Amino acid sequence: MINLQLLNQVSAFIWQEADMLDHGDFVEWLDLWTETATYIIPIDPLETDFENTLNYAYDDHHMRQLRVTRLTSGESISTTPRARTVRSQSRFRVLSDEDGIVTVRCAQNLREFRKDVLKQYTADVTFELVRSGDSFKIQRKLIQLINSTDTLAGIGYIL
Repeated sequence: MINLQLLNQVSAFIWQEADMLDHGDFVEWLDLWTETATYIIPIDPLETDFENTLNYAYDDHHMRQLRVTRLTSGESISTTPRARTVRSQSRFRVLSDEDGIVTVRCAQNLREFRKDVLKQYTADVTFELVRSGDSFKIQRKLIQLINSTDTLAGIGYIL
């Protein structure tokens, strides 16, 4: 049986995260994460040992802060001008709810407009969410792009 209340809670949290990213609320976005959380975008769609393989991103707390600084400083050519993005998430599925950690997978379609070019990125995104009061904190965000083995140019922002 599907726990609709939990599904609504995690969906609302993930939609909030997407809205923060699309509107450049990067400092507030950092507050959504636990101190030990990881943000992962693997290259190999079949890989599970992310720590010991090459990834587009494998960010800990410090690297997420550096990524936000780079996005907001205006000093990085790969992020200037900043891309305008719109994320849509759908097909939410709670995979587990054990020991205070909720694992949920969803589909994400991201549209990026930058330098007169519109691009689309589609991915399965798996979140490990830790209960925090009446909300959650992100413990892990795994973004598995459906075309991760293709040539990807200029992912200069947070997926």
